[in-house]
Amino acid sequence: MVTSSFDYHAPTSVAEAAELLTRFGDSAKLLAGGHSLVPMMKSRLAEPKVLIDLGRIESMAYIREADGGLAIGAMTKYVDLETSDLVKSKAPALAQAAGMIADPLVRNMGTIGGSLAHADPAADLPAVMLALGARLITSSTGGHRTIEADDFFVDLLTTGLRPDEILSEIAIPALLPRTGTAYAKFGNKASHFAIVGVAASVTLSPDGTCEAARVGVTGAGPKATRATETEALLNGHRLLHGDQIDEDVIEAAAARAGAGVDLQEDIHASAEYRAHLTTVFAKRVIREAVSRAK
Repeated sequence: MVTSSFDYHAPTSVAEAAELLTRFGDSAKLLAGGHSLVPMMKSRLAEPKVLIDLGRIESMAYIREADGGLAIGAMTKYVDLETSDLVKSKAPALAQAAGMIADPLVRNMGTIGGSLAHADPAADLPAVMLALGARLITSSTGGHRTIEADDFFVDLLTTGLRPDEILSEIAIPALLPRTGTAYAKFGNKASHFAIVGVAASVTLSPDGTCEAARVGVTGAGPKATRATETEALLNGHRLLHGDQIDEDVIEAAAARAGAGVDLQEDIHASAEYRAHLTTVFAKRVIREAVSRAK
């Protein structure tokens, strides 16, 4: 199908893009990688009167170390996250997840900011943001604002972004010593979206006790969600005895990963199957995170 008619703007700075977004308001849409918005426009699910293309804002594409963690520009492409040695060392789960997104064409054009701002319930990166405790920084004509990942994903295709805000940077805090992170998913064979995906971050004390755990789940419900009951069952428990992982504790914790999630049911999977997958993949990534932490 063909899109409805629209006016096109290609700003070269964040300030210019913010001014355009304020000027045109609800009639405008931001274009990042375009892999979500353009199909919606072609099917007339989205009919913006104004399209603001962020692709020429070179200052929004970067990966750099900041306070021991990472600062990532919102227009940074998936392929750069996947291949960056800095991301691999500072946030291994992010590089891991980026390499699982769709196909090479999408990974070479899609952006981290576009994915997070779109908040597709089956996207990979939201779960990773939750597990890593990321902060999402916005820009507008009124200045900047920081949103914790826990508060960013509100509902189906809905985020904490205000109508006049642009997601401009993703800040990922430094990993504590003896912290392991991991991401895994059961993907749709055609689209590679996550039918269920789980990300985990686990910090161990020298004796193998879990000092902190964060687990993010995507694909199972209408938005990415923290598996707080799983985290509670991991925290304070000894997960390593020498080189041996305590499988019983991890299995019990993983079994609660779907608790509180409004499990989706569609042509790809029943709610029961998604519940099963959530448990299976939570166990898998927690175990991997523990192995990396030791």
